[in-house]
Amino acid sequence: MSKRSLSWSLYLNYLVHGIGLIILTQNMQALSQQWHSPLATVSYVFSGVGIGRILAYFLFGRLSDKFGRKVFVNVGMVSYLIFFLGMAVVTNLQVAYGLAILAGVANSALDSGTYATFIEMGGRQGAANILVKAFVSVGEFLLPLLVAGIEATNAWYGWSFLLASVILVGNLICLNRQTFPPRNRVDTTTATTAQRLPKRRRVLASVGLAGYGYTSMALMILYTQWISLFVTRTYGFGGVLAHLLLSLYSIGSITGVLVVFVLLRAGVAERKLLLAMTSGSFIALAAICYVGIPAVAIVAAFAFGFLAAGGAMQLGLNLFLRLYPRIKGTITGLFFTFSSVATFTVPLFTGWLSTISVAAAMRSDLVVALAGVLCVSLTAWALRPSDPLTRDRRAINQIDKKVVRLLNRRFATVTDISDVKRTQHLPVLDQSREERVLDQVAHRSTDTTHTPYLQTIYQTIMQQSRAYQQARRTDATTVSRQTRPVPTAPTKEDEHA
Repeated sequence: MSKRSLSWSLYLNYLVHGIGLIILTQNMQALSQQWHSPLATVSYVFSGVGIGRILAYFLFGRLSDKFGRKVFVNVGMVSYLIFFLGMAVVTNLQVAYGLAILAGVANSALDSGTYATFIEMGGRQGAANILVKAFVSVGEFLLPLLVAGIEATNAWYGWSFLLASVILVGNLICLNRQTFPPRNRVDTTTATTAQRLPKRRRVLASVGLAGYGYTSMALMILYTQWISLFVTRTYGFGGVLAHLLLSLYSIGSITGVLVVFVLLRAGVAERKLLLAMTSGSFIALAAICYVGIPAVAIVAAFAFGFLAAGGAMQLGLNLFLRLYPRIKGTITGLFFTFSSVATFTVPLFTGWLSTISVAAAMRSDLVVALAGVLCVSLTAWALRPSDPLTRDRRAINQIDKKVVRLLNRRFATVTDISDVKRTQHLPVLDQSREERVLDQVAHRSTDTTHTPYLQTIYQTIMQQSRAYQQARRTDATTVSRQTRPVPTAPTKEDEHA
């Protein structure tokens, strides 16, 4: 397996995915004419992407754990290929809506196979997951330039769709020559850390990360949807500055991804980095929402993009995957299902708030940001390092519970054996059997330095088993004597009889 070649193929898929995210909005006018429908109807078709995500994410995640990552990366690529080729020529609205749903399915399949693959490559591949966001951003940056060039030359709008298709076909060939890492391969350190985490704390961390899956997406949707309108109506900023705040957000996002990637490669803890980024994004957003000074807004917009969209969502997913290293596909599907729900609910409640005021809609993002900080704080608290001695003793307590349960089962079986031996008049001690047990212990021991101690433990167990069997025999004999009739001396009446 060539990690570098496989990584580049996976990243190239996300460059195409970045194109797919905005290709419909960038071609709204052309699609409106192609479908002979108003822009409102065209916009309605776009909602199919969200439906496809919600329908497919969790299912594909579970299936990728069962059938492998490569299968679902291929499913995502083929689905996107059908979407691009179909959207270039479709004229029927119902078919277009089905293709939009297929784009959401493609997104789900790619995520289900890709994020788990990077973790399963081993090493610091959690940092590699962060670069996925960078390639998405590159695709989102390049497509508007391509569309502008097509419109300037009055060329067919479908060329942008065909270009993405050509990239996918070439990458399909390259990717299927690559070997993926073994499915559900677990890093020993990661697995040990996850196992040592108490169940209650793991549940709390899971709740926090699932909630962050929702808030991280909602935070970005709200900002991009309302920022330009908010600053023009609330602060009276000009159109150029209003659009600049969105561009600076995008630049901050790409910069953040690169910086976070470097920090992770340097060994910075994901938990601490995520907490810092979510807290900082809340402060930057508060400055945008309540400080109507252009210079402050410019700096805050860049900082917000850097902190909220600079790979923070991928950091949250990495933490979630490390909690459950044996079901990475399922966890990826669960995390992104929550983010997909945000794509539906955010427009609903912000649309209602906008009837009150645009400021109310925009400032509701602060509530979302605060909820994100609380979710990440809960996660950071649950994942905090424990005192080594306390942590290890807690682990031993859990092991002891299992050992006692197994010993109870062993003694229950010894009870049955004891009854059989007593019935067949066999001795309690079977020396050859005990020697075989000790040989099996030596054979099954995974660490030879432990073997003599394990054999001593088993000698004690068998000694106590013999004592237990002997006690049962003694009790059985006593009971038998007590219930046997006792002969009595004959009476005079008996003699006369």
